[in-house]
Amino acid sequence: YKGKHMRELIFLTLANHLPRIKLLDYGRFILYKLAGIKISGKALIFGPLTIRPIGCAKNISIGDGTFLNTHIRFGCPENQITIGNNCQIGPGVMFETTEHGLVYVPNIGRGSYTRPIVVKDNVWIGAGVIILSGVTIGEGAVIAAGAVVTKDIAPLTVAGGVPARILKEIQKDAEEKSSATMENK
Repeated sequence: YKGKHMRELIFLTLANHLPRIKLLDYGRFILYKLAGIKISGKALIFGPLTIRPIGCAKNISIGDGTFLNTHIRFGCPENQITIGNNCQIGPGVMFETTEHGLVYVPNIGRGSYTRPIVVKDNVWIGAGVIILSGVTIGEGAVIAAGAVVTKDIAPLTVAGGVPARILKEIQKDAEEKSSATMENK
């Protein structure tokens, strides 16, 4: 491994093997930053994170106030995975920027290509979601647990299923009313 890869390997391993106690949970993001992940502000990252291949932590950006639960996988050999501010990422979520062709060509294989993934601000992604290459998830969207996201998801919508489709729109005024109701109690 070259110097940068070794640095990523060391800090990623340290962060992934810290015990899960509250004090360390709130500081673990610093080790992930040292591994090469771009984190603006503070993020709560439970870990472990899997980054494939090693040397590609630089292709990951995580916004301020974002929470990543356990066992998140980033497959990002060439393209960026960008996660906005104040997002909630459930356990077992996979971000895969690489796709393969359907046709096998003898002595060549299926070939592959990559496209970036963008998750805008205030998105909630449920447990076990798989997000494939080229997808943008709009601001405030919610992705139901177990969904496979193959196409862009509009802002302020709930999507779920395999492949994911829009299940309903999120009404901002209803959100504001429920917040006001909670504050008045």
